[in-house]
Amino acid sequence: MKGIIGLIILIADIFAIVQVLKSGAQPIEKLLWVLLILVLPVVGLIIWFFAGPGRK
Repeated sequence: MKGIIGLIILIADIFAIVQVLKSGAQPIEKLLWVLLILVLPVVGLIIWFFAGPGRK
C-alpha cells in the first residue's frame, strides 16, 4: 500500500513540476516552486495546488 501511495505522490509531483515549468511565472519563481515541491513532496504539492503560479 505504501508503494502505491508513493507512486501516486511521485506522479502528482511530476505533474506539478511540469505545470510550474509551463507557467508564465518568472524563472526565479519557477525555481523556488520546483525546489519546494522536490524538498517537501506532499506539503509542496498541496501548497502548489492552492497557491501556485496562475492561482488566485
